[in-house]
Amino acid sequence: MPFAQVGSEASFYEKFAHTKLLTDTVAITREYQSDVDFSDLESREVLEIGLVTVGSGIHTILNQPIPCRVGDIYIINANVPHGYFVSEQGETMAVRRLFFDPKNWFEGDISSPNCSEFCHGVFSDNALTAYAMLTSRIQGEVESRLNAIGIELVERKSGWQDAIRAQLCLLLITLGRYVNRAIKNEIPTLDETEWTPVSAAMLAARESYSNPDLTLESIAEAFYISKSHLSRLFKRLTGESYSDYLKRIRLEGACRMLTETELNVDDIIVKCGLRDASSFYRAFSLHTGMTPNQYRTNNNNKNKQGEKTMSILTEISENLQKGKAKAVKELVQQAIDAGIPAGEILTEGLLAGMSIVGEKFKNNEVYVPEVLVAARAMNMGTQILKPLLAESGVTASGKVCIGTVQGDLHDIGKNLVKMMMEGKGLEVVDLGTDVPAETFVSTAIEQGCQVICCSALLTTTMSVMADVVKKAEELGVRDKIKIMVGGAPISEEFCRQIGADCYTSDAASAADAAVALCKG
Repeated sequence: MPFAQVGSEASFYEKFAHTKLLTDTVAITREYQSDVDFSDLESREVLEIGLVTVGSGIHTILNQPIPCRVGDIYIINANVPHGYFVSEQGETMAVRRLFFDPKNWFEGDISSPNCSEFCHGVFSDNALTAYAMLTSRIQGEVESRLNAIGIELVERKSGWQDAIRAQLCLLLITLGRYVNRAIKNEIPTLDETEWTPVSAAMLAARESYSNPDLTLESIAEAFYISKSHLSRLFKRLTGESYSDYLKRIRLEGACRMLTETELNVDDIIVKCGLRDASSFYRAFSLHTGMTPNQYRTNNNNKNKQGEKTMSILTEISENLQKGKAKAVKELVQQAIDAGIPAGEILTEGLLAGMSIVGEKFKNNEVYVPEVLVAARAMNMGTQILKPLLAESGVTASGKVCIGTVQGDLHDIGKNLVKMMMEGKGLEVVDLGTDVPAETFVSTAIEQGCQVICCSALLTTTMSVMADVVKKAEELGVRDKIKIMVGGAPISEEFCRQIGADCYTSDAASAADAAVALCKG
């Protein structure tokens, strides 16, 4: 692999292949070290947009660390090694990411990396990266675009690709305006004589791997450097030789052809730029653990089963969004009878549907009644799944306790946040209203909660949130338990003043933040 990757790279590209676009939110817990190098960074063959949504830390791009915080957004070109880190152990940062290949979504100059209009001009002067520091209003606009893309990606209704393409255009145009105006950090660059030929060699491998005459020497000649020098540069910057990199690209191409076409193996060998059938079979076996025919059969069976599974899970999600509790209950049982794992039914059916409801609620596309009926439908489904989840060892993605602070009896907002968190797969301990500071902390300790969530509607009760932070410090658990605050009178500034970890302005964002904090 050209650079160290986070998570399973095979899994990433397998998921990416279905839609040519992926979006997620990750909790960053790796601590930054001064000796970080390329082997500690990740790089993918697609463009990445990363928005810091919780906390602060360090974003290392190429060989330079850059401080980052909530509202910072980075657009990272393909094959640029980078990584997010926290500044100190125990901190957490969440980054919302979008991965896509412009060639899959755009045509003409917008999709061409060598053109000034590439990605609507986000990158200037052929830069490898772009950066902007967003205001809260623009951050909200960007997140709204990301939400819309995520919903289209999950629902896949008629014309979903066109809808995503439109949202991508609007997102890039918005970012382009603020990238151009932003006071930029010192975004690092490699010496052009080093990075440019290496990047060109990687691009040539991806785009021309079918050419059996492709060599490193022709690329080196184009940059007026020796083949041996480029070979050393490639090895130093990517961690592998060019011949190994090219062989892997060709084998990955063979895998795609076996899965997506009816070509016979001999034709695939030729189309992948390979000449020796016997060496291909040996290399393919080492790469996949199977023969080409076994790989094709295995993936065809997976695809058929996957289509059936996806159909049931999509129905569960759609019916949950409509609040059809009875239908959800029946479909969950059908999924169980079809042999779909309980954990997959939960995450890809129930939680996926509730997540869409949460995003729509955040965007004012649905309101409290719709959220309530969707939550009821989800509860009907989870009741059937609970015994199976326990047997299979599936646990909640985290545990939080939530309550309205002492002196305040309002609970509508608190209840909405609770439902959204449960819809994200969290286990929620509801403390109710009028909750003293010591009860928040003692419950979190006794119940093993990673996060305390405090709600308030009255300005006269806001000080209790500061008491919760102090009580956690007194009991020696402040470094182990994260504290979230929210409610009409609460702000990001107030959150920082009292030393809490996180503030969000709405229930759906609170659920996302809680998931990220629990992962930390």
